Amino acid sequence: MTQAASFTIERTQYLNAQGRPTQPLPAFAEDRDTLIDLYRAMVLTRTFDAKAVSLQRTGRLGTYASSLGQEAVPVGVAAAMRAEDVFLPSFREQGGQLLRGVRMVEILLYWGGNERGSDFIGPREDFPICVPVGTHAPHAVGVARAFQLRREARVAVCVFGDGATSRGDVYEAMNFAGVHRLPVVFVVNNNHWAISVPRARQTAAETLAQKAIAAGIPGTQVDGNDAIAVRHVVGVAIEQARVGKGPALVEALTYRLSDHTTADDASRYRDDAEVSARWQEEPIARLRQYLSDTGQWGKADEEALIGDCASQVDAAASEYLAAPALPPTAMFDHLYAALPSALTEQRVELEKATNP
Repeated sequence: MTQAASFTIERTQYLNAQGRPTQPLPAFAEDRDTLIDLYRAMVLTRTFDAKAVSLQRTGRLGTYASSLGQEAVPVGVAAAMRAEDVFLPSFREQGGQLLRGVRMVEILLYWGGNERGSDFIGPREDFPICVPVGTHAPHAVGVARAFQLRREARVAVCVFGDGATSRGDVYEAMNFAGVHRLPVVFVVNNNHWAISVPRARQTAAETLAQKAIAAGIPGTQVDGNDAIAVRHVVGVAIEQARVGKGPALVEALTYRLSDHTTADDASRYRDDAEVSARWQEEPIARLRQYLSDTGQWGKADEEALIGDCASQVDAAASEYLAAPALPPTAMFDHLYAALPSALTEQRVELEKATNP
């Protein structure tokens, strides 16, 4: 008997849970401003999340998905991208959206049921939030195929959760991307919980990164609570895709410290002790500790940042709350370029009922 093939899955970490380097940092991490930008983006994301949850709890926002404890994944991913690349987020990547220029008020409008929130002023070609699990992975492949056909040096970056790797949409997208060597990077935001289903009940695979092997593309793991590692590993994958070396899958290991959404109560299916232990690994404190230990950040810096983030978030919330409501018929206006006759009839009926 001979061996047909063999594979290994590597895991990358630069800062451990205590914020101490585990190996020499990548070149970009030698620049203080770059690290501060990463840190600021994560703090702003957490501040924004807290406000969004507060708005939901007081009946002023719809169901919302917090990224508490996972900020390093979307922020690190977005920091690794170029402006001309296209971001295809799931529903917990607001940190990456904000870093790429989506306005806070737009995200609030979206979760408030207002489709104007998906009409970004900033990154016009980035995709809107995708709530259906994994269905945007084929879209990412379509975007990447368009880049390839146009010979554009651009990359599609698609983020989804661990539960999405159990969906056929995701495997079919990876398989097509592998066959055609498309410029697309898939990032698994592995927070260990697909709503109430733990990672161990999702798959018997030792890692999620190894699911790339069947598609003929490289798969790797990264410490998803280490913003430096996420930016570096995803950045390498993006640049390889950009120069024609094909797609990749990056599994970012993190943990969901919050409920799945504001419609969930995670205490029904997981122990508080488990969550408490995971707080010791969260990404913001980790990077702050490193910056503090190396003399790049102090108490005055932290206080100024907290105040600035609160001011930005409060202003966005006020703008959202002041936005005029759309009429009920607006639900029909963003579905099709030309509304089918059956829906046209429904729209007319609704308009008559709301404007007798």
